Amino acid sequence: MAVKRMAPVALLLLAACIPQRGTAYEEPGYRPAPPSRQDRYPQPQQERWERPALGNEQDVRRLPAPPPAWQARKVQADSRVISGRTYTVQPGDSLRSISGKTGAGSEAIARANNIPSPFVIRVGQKLVIPGGRYHLVRDGETGIAIAVAYGVAWSRIIAVNDLEEPYILRTGQRLLIPDDAIPPSGRPETIEQRAARFHLDLGVDDIVTGGQPAIAEKAKPAAPTASSARILSPTTPVAAPARLAGGFQWPLKGNVVKRFGPGASGERNDGIKIATPLDTPVLASADGVVAYVGSDIPALGGLVILRHGDGWTTVYGHAGQLLVQRGQAVKKGQMIALSGNSGFADRPELHFEIRQGRTPVDPLPRLPAR
Repeated sequence: MAVKRMAPVALLLLAACIPQRGTAYEEPGYRPAPPSRQDRYPQPQQERWERPALGNEQDVRRLPAPPPAWQARKVQADSRVISGRTYTVQPGDSLRSISGKTGAGSEAIARANNIPSPFVIRVGQKLVIPGGRYHLVRDGETGIAIAVAYGVAWSRIIAVNDLEEPYILRTGQRLLIPDDAIPPSGRPETIEQRAARFHLDLGVDDIVTGGQPAIAEKAKPAAPTASSARILSPTTPVAAPARLAGGFQWPLKGNVVKRFGPGASGERNDGIKIATPLDTPVLASADGVVAYVGSDIPALGGLVILRHGDGWTTVYGHAGQLLVQRGQAVKKGQMIALSGNSGFADRPELHFEIRQGRTPVDPLPRLPAR
């Protein structure tokens, strides 16, 4: 009977020795887990944004932001097919007014008649009006959105319209839409059918040349914002610096693990890859304006693109956290992201590019020796 009376007491003493949930308890050799990235870099709940898992199951966090410019205003594929003909210049005519009368693009008319800038025409002059399918650009539309609406690569639209830096579309501009795409079936198809099967495979070049919203003829792009707290509408064109201020600096310290140019297996690297620990600050390589921030190119994961003036652009990929907003002005050495292994990276690294216009150039000769 004495043993039975003592059993509840023994059980209570034994339970006191068992660690309960929430109680610190260490066995010999126990080492607590290191703090998570979330613990080391806490963010207010309202300022955290998470994207579905990318190529390597890593989330890319960033400040809250509107959708990319090419998703903000959907383009209606309401182009007009214009037959080629001749037009006699009337008093008061300009290439712009002739474009409105005929439905052809003013730039296309100038090219067809070898009319150089400033595009002077004379009364009685006979002009060739080039036929084709023309899209009238509306306020806020982007090149990428137009390409998606018609199911044709944006690079093809650039080529047939002879577009040049800085690739900003103008409201009221008429773009010639390539109509030579051959469907897999070999049978004719409507624009809607072609657009339905079109897959948007975005590249850095597309964002650099086709990601800016169209602007009215005499309007000026908005001035960049001073901080990430003020978010510009995705349909607002943003002014880039006119000139590159000084040279470029390294975006972070680390070993270059992949160089610019073709790789051993035939793939081409448009920049360099720099190995670095997770959450290393990524710094702006020069003064500039954020042209893009997001993760719409799966291979590059978290991505920031900066414009610097004189046609120069820098690209920062594989980021784990994005710290700036589109339209934000940044200074050389300012932190714009934290490094990660998002996208198709198999280790923590930074993909870094320098571009002159549409052309990627080797960053190493343009960075300080170290």
